[in-house]
Amino acid sequence: MARRFAQAGYAVALSARGHDQIAKIAAQINADGGQAKAFALDVNDREFVEESARKIAGWRNGISVLCNNAGLNTPHRRWDDIDFAEWDAIIDTNIKGAINVIAATLPVMRAAGGGVMIHTSSWAGRFNAPAAGVPYGASKHALSDLSASLNAEEGKNGIRSTALHPGEVATPLLLKRPGFDPALAAMMIQPEDMADLALSVARMNPNIAIHEITLAPVRRATN
Repeated sequence: MARRFAQAGYAVALSARGHDQIAKIAAQINADGGQAKAFALDVNDREFVEESARKIAGWRNGISVLCNNAGLNTPHRRWDDIDFAEWDAIIDTNIKGAINVIAATLPVMRAAGGGVMIHTSSWAGRFNAPAAGVPYGASKHALSDLSASLNAEEGKNGIRSTALHPGEVATPLLLKRPGFDPALAAMMIQPEDMADLALSVARMNPNIAIHEITLAPVRRATN
């Protein structure tokens, strides 16, 4: 998403706990003629999120698009295989973390008269998906509702929100799914597909709110 938005002319702020990794991506974007800067961020640290949002807004005088993309899952996904510490971490990151990021960004967008929030939910945030697991599915359903609430309450401020509900996307998170065959990754949704989709949402007429988009890999026959 960072690379795709930069290619389209956006100044991109990358935020994550793994600062070294995003700093490398930012350097690559800048070397290719784009504008990017890495900001350390832990979505579970509310004060840190608020401070980072202020720094990002100050860097390029606002935040026009938020890609809310942090998420966790666990191998322990069933009611008969609960790991409470891991389930708590999923809830903390996927729900509380999302709330922290949204709450920190809202004042910036309100002051600017609008903006777009794009949340990476999941197919499991729209339908029950046993393979995705109990805590992940519950957290993504919550994220989808958070997005809907923004359209209900913040449209008056010119703020639009979209929940993306992809099926399997070929990311490291998918590769950690118990029993997943890595050879199938090429048949899944690719990160570049999600980047193109997010950019399309960001470019939509500001008088239109795309509430949600659900997509999935084509279920082709396998030998």
